[in-house]
Amino acid sequence: MSRTIMLVPLNARVGITSVSLGILRALERNGVGVAFFKPIAEPPTHESGNERSTAILRKASGLEIPESFSAQHAEALITSGKQSELLEEIVARYRAGAAAADVVLVEGLLPLPDSQFTNQMNYQIAKALDAEVVLVACPSRNSTQQLRERLEFATTLFGGAEAKRVVGCIINKVGAPLWMADAPGAEISGVLQQTGAHRSELDILSLYSKSPLRIVGCIPWSADLLAPRAVDLARHFDAEIIHWGELETRRLHSITFCSRSLGNMIYRFVPGAMLVTSGDRPDVVVAACLAAMNGVKIGCLLLTGGYQMQATVHKLCTPALETGLPLLLVQTNTWQTAMQLQTFNTRTPADDLERIDRVQDFIAGHLDQRWIESLAVESERPKRLSPAAFRYQLTELARQADKRIVLPEGTEPRTVKAAVICAERGIARPVLLGILAEIHRVAEQQGLELPDAIEIVEPDKVREDYVEPMVALRRNKGLTQVVAREQLQDNVVLGTMMLARGEVDGLVSGAEHTTANTVRPALQLIKTAPDAALVSSVFFMLLPEQVLVYGDCAINPDPNAEELAEIAIQSADSARAFGIDPRVAMISYSTGSSGGGSDVEKVREATRLAKEKRPDLIIDGPLQYDAAVMENVAEAKAPDSPVAGRATVFIFPDLNTGNTTYKAVQRSADLVSIGPMLQGLRKPVNDLSRGALVDDIVYTIALTAIQAAQSKGSKVSKVSKVSKC
Repeated sequence: MSRTIMLVPLNARVGITSVSLGILRALERNGVGVAFFKPIAEPPTHESGNERSTAILRKASGLEIPESFSAQHAEALITSGKQSELLEEIVARYRAGAAAADVVLVEGLLPLPDSQFTNQMNYQIAKALDAEVVLVACPSRNSTQQLRERLEFATTLFGGAEAKRVVGCIINKVGAPLWMADAPGAEISGVLQQTGAHRSELDILSLYSKSPLRIVGCIPWSADLLAPRAVDLARHFDAEIIHWGELETRRLHSITFCSRSLGNMIYRFVPGAMLVTSGDRPDVVVAACLAAMNGVKIGCLLLTGGYQMQATVHKLCTPALETGLPLLLVQTNTWQTAMQLQTFNTRTPADDLERIDRVQDFIAGHLDQRWIESLAVESERPKRLSPAAFRYQLTELARQADKRIVLPEGTEPRTVKAAVICAERGIARPVLLGILAEIHRVAEQQGLELPDAIEIVEPDKVREDYVEPMVALRRNKGLTQVVAREQLQDNVVLGTMMLARGEVDGLVSGAEHTTANTVRPALQLIKTAPDAALVSSVFFMLLPEQVLVYGDCAINPDPNAEELAEIAIQSADSARAFGIDPRVAMISYSTGSSGGGSDVEKVREATRLAKEKRPDLIIDGPLQYDAAVMENVAEAKAPDSPVAGRATVFIFPDLNTGNTTYKAVQRSADLVSIGPMLQGLRKPVNDLSRGALVDDIVYTIALTAIQAAQSKGSKVSKVSKVSKC
């Protein structure tokens, strides 16, 4: 039976949606099946026909969330004496959405001034659903004593302490500036710049000893999480978009009204700045464009007064616009624009998935882990590792591994940013190969500061050190010093030699190089592990509800039965290593004994060999893909199979099938795939897609660090001739 947790906000701007997002993420990380329900929508709904929390959570989590009842419908039933009918409708809709969940998170109504029934309605809903109540508050301008009294009063509304319905509280926005108004978007420019007085941390911490309730979450205020996209401000001002550029991805961290002389404000032309200037100030426009051409990622340039950019100025600024600088135009003057800015709502838009994801991770990281774990209940359903749980597990295991990972493409912007993220989050100790000044320039252009944990190796200073060791490794292949010296001009080869000599723990490349460029040096210099018959690969496919493993989709064109069995075993071990319970499906165009032919026989023989070698693994085949993944098809085609309908590892008969399938699933379902992760090498080397996003690189580095920790006898000496950032 599902366990129900109801979040009850104590005031209107408590951030209840963000708290809901964070709790769902924390539960997913622990492998808990979750559901969400907002019984009654908040009045009015501005952004769409859907209730806001429901709309955001549907996009962020992929959950099938029941529709909320409108506030008008609820009030009509209550005023006509039909509250019981309303509660029955709520219970019916709740049960329909909670049937398969371990924990159901219910979001209560906000106590709005013009809606007097909310407190009583929250209590009635909590009783009807037999929910445990968690109060959500923010300190605002209240003293610690006042906040304590508010919590005590709210507890009495739910039957008091003796009723034991209220099980805890979450304090949000701890340390927010005391001057922040309660109105939406108040003083947005100040919020983004994190100015103003803040509440004493000791004052907040004292609440732990004074609180009448268990504090299950204490979430600090973060200006960074408020940073909107340039497109959000463009929508707010209903601006004319002169140049789109990177309008949808650039975030605004400061706002500057350029009313002074250029020399007195040029220092504000920084990454993430929104520059607001009258359209008849070509000096400001040209200066902003010059900064953009020098690598400064200004958030956007907003021209006021309805002044169109002169054609000659526009032509002069074309190279800057090509860097992605968004350019907007409004008809209001600068003063009117500043006033209009005060009404901008800092709430996270439902379509800002990146910001939603960051909010989820941030809040999940500030919840009481013991409380989250206590919410988990045993379930007879097969455990599914969600994408959020998989990514969380990757970073946690990588932190524990604490490995040094070399990145040969050290001046590639995505790689530099990924290295910074990995260093700051403790995922790995990145080693960038490249010219020191060039790496710093690339970082500065992105508004990044290289942390001390990043190491830089300048290739020209160390290449000669690897000539003799490389010749020794390849002497039986006839490698000479001249050829070795030439091959070491390739930083991937240099990085692979660093790995071969034990100076780093793993290598990640491919953002600028082909798979062959990454894999060939590894096969030549690292070679296969002693217990591996071949090198293969897997992709981790992040489906909406779980993570599946596909192998081999990148390395072996047409493996025979023995090789296919080895790929299955390697892939199952990789799945288990990353928290996925391996149930291996050997894929074919036929299920069981229903078909014949050499291709089917190969899969059948590979299944037999894999079971013989590893009786501890759950392996079955041949299985068609639909029989492996769909329970209703499995019941018809393979009712006695321990894998059919529940497979988590899919082994394809050849590279043509595997590569085509993974790309078809990835593109058709618009999902993330991490990989290919190479298996069977003595030391970990992993490839990237040349279209890889920063997050793809981060998680591949994490994979590599975990592989390094799992390899036998992994010991690393210090990198020679390292330049500290």
